[in-house]
Amino acid sequence: MFAQSSSAQRNPKPDSYGDRNLTLVGANREPGKVALHVDALSKSYGDKDAVSGVSFDVRHGEIFGLLGVNGAGKTTLISMLATERPPSGGDALLLGHSIRHEPRTVRRMIGVAPQDFALYPTLTGAENLGFFGRIYDMRGAELSSRVEQLLDFVGLQDRGNDRVATYSGGMKRRLNLAVALVHRPKLILLDEPTAGVDPQSREDILKLVRRLRDDGNAILYTTHYMEEAEGLCDRLCFLDQGKVLAVGTQDALLRNLEFSEVIELKGLSPRVDLAPLRALGGICHVERHDGLVRLFVRRAADLLGPLQRIISRDKSVRLRIAPISLESLFLHLTGGEARE
Repeated sequence: MFAQSSSAQRNPKPDSYGDRNLTLVGANREPGKVALHVDALSKSYGDKDAVSGVSFDVRHGEIFGLLGVNGAGKTTLISMLATERPPSGGDALLLGHSIRHEPRTVRRMIGVAPQDFALYPTLTGAENLGFFGRIYDMRGAELSSRVEQLLDFVGLQDRGNDRVATYSGGMKRRLNLAVALVHRPKLILLDEPTAGVDPQSREDILKLVRRLRDDGNAILYTTHYMEEAEGLCDRLCFLDQGKVLAVGTQDALLRNLEFSEVIELKGLSPRVDLAPLRALGGICHVERHDGLVRLFVRRAADLLGPLQRIISRDKSVRLRIAPISLESLFLHLTGGEARE
């Protein structure tokens, strides 16, 4: 079985996350150049559209965030891009190669870290990397060097000879990422790579993803954690019910909105008439769902007095003011419902 060398075990660097001079993925990357072009990609199951006419580009040197709640179509889209499922319509080109017409070529150019671990628990971390490296025709010294390099990168150099069954959830997530990188892919697909981990493990994984971006890699990153995407992604694509709602940088998406703050009224009786609220100047949009009313406003301070008068009869109402965020933008785009 594949074993990690003793020199790697004698010199652990658990806090370094690897030598910054290592080339972890491919060479000859051009920051800003399109790596992946997705054109009207669709997937249907009977009369249900899981993904419908999705289009976007992913560039070298960026983290492109694909955002949406569970069931929005993110994993289905990833599976098509990874050539695991054929599209029903449209196409995607990875450096000019079609997922429809050249799936074998594309498959060898993509590294996927799926939401469900692609790991063998009875094998060690080093053995897992060695196994997947051999699938991509890596052998001998090249493979041994690559395994040590990746274990060092993800901070598992001192646990490489331990069985994956003994790893924590965060360690498995990091090894899952290393497996996606073993063959130096041209595009990295990360499907919910921080799902189910503790806050420190999440930050460790995000540091690794940023490092990959800074090295010039093209990364497609799916998540339903809006606050995670805010601090990580260079550009964003909002997906809901299989359709693209908006694409762009965070600044551009928020700048184009007519509102800048959100006032939340929690516990408001459903019998309360919202017409007086809608009539107030400065309120761009009003949404009501299960006892929660959201007011998308230009300036909250101008409305606090009138609002207090309207809701003063109901002492159970709690008022909260929040700046506009990706979460509030998503709720606005979807009509206020965070569907699961």
